[in-house]
Amino acid sequence: MPSILRALRTLADPSRLRLFLLLEREELSVLELQEILSTGQSTISTHLSQLKQAGLVDDRRSGKNILYRLKADLDGHLLSLAREAAAEVPETANDIEALHLAMQRRQDRMRAYFDELAGKFGRHYVPGRSWKALTEMLLRLLPPMTIADLGAGEGTVSLLLAQRARHVIAVDNSEKMVEYGARVAREHGVANLEYRLGDLESLPIEDASVDIAFFSQSLHHAQHPERAVAEAYRIVKPGGRVALLDLVRHTFEEAREMYADLWLGFAEVDLRRYFDQAGFRNVETAVVHREAEAPHFQTVLAVADK
Repeated sequence: MPSILRALRTLADPSRLRLFLLLEREELSVLELQEILSTGQSTISTHLSQLKQAGLVDDRRSGKNILYRLKADLDGHLLSLAREAAAEVPETANDIEALHLAMQRRQDRMRAYFDELAGKFGRHYVPGRSWKALTEMLLRLLPPMTIADLGAGEGTVSLLLAQRARHVIAVDNSEKMVEYGARVAREHGVANLEYRLGDLESLPIEDASVDIAFFSQSLHHAQHPERAVAEAYRIVKPGGRVALLDLVRHTFEEAREMYADLWLGFAEVDLRRYFDQAGFRNVETAVVHREAEAPHFQTVLAVADK
């Protein structure tokens, strides 16, 4: 626990207070903080260093960037005081709007990557996409059901699910992916597959309206995986299920540039925590596949009930 007195001295500077309040909301890079605060890199870096020395901020490497966030064990009274002090710094109101724009730009960069790939996934290698893993998951599904394929991409899995499901809702945040997937469904006469444009953390699906929410190698593209899982809980009917296939946590940093991955997979304990916090029960996880070639990606399956 950092010293309260030292923390208060550090946060007495309005610029450091603004940084502190931004990092309470999001994990951000120096470049993103520059964009939000319209301040030079050296100034931002100096303030971040002082916040770190005061024990208020942590960092972690993400590809070529270092991301900063508040320490997890900060005193609640300190956070309350910082929020109250924001009223005396008028710029903080604009900071929140600028933060939303920065997050939108982050999403746009990832969406641009997937727009370029629309229609190519079936012919190109994607880490973690394994027919063995998909089979393991499909065996656990009991049709006929309404299924939400979350982060559906070009719709390969959605088309498989539609063969047995009553209704499949495929959600993706790339307009080109949605257009491509919807066109393929029409061309193959798959009437029970519906594509919707939307984000994993704000799904365009009604509350308690699907029997199964399914993530197939999509959660590691969510900015906040726990929010995406909470959204899945919202849309699943009581008695329904969530099923997830994703990469086991790995150290292949190149995946961030090659595949626009925001997270280098997840440990089973992470997925269990997300599901527990969302309200799911009877959580089961298992590693169901390991690739033979380097970097030996592994696939984890997680299922749970609502």
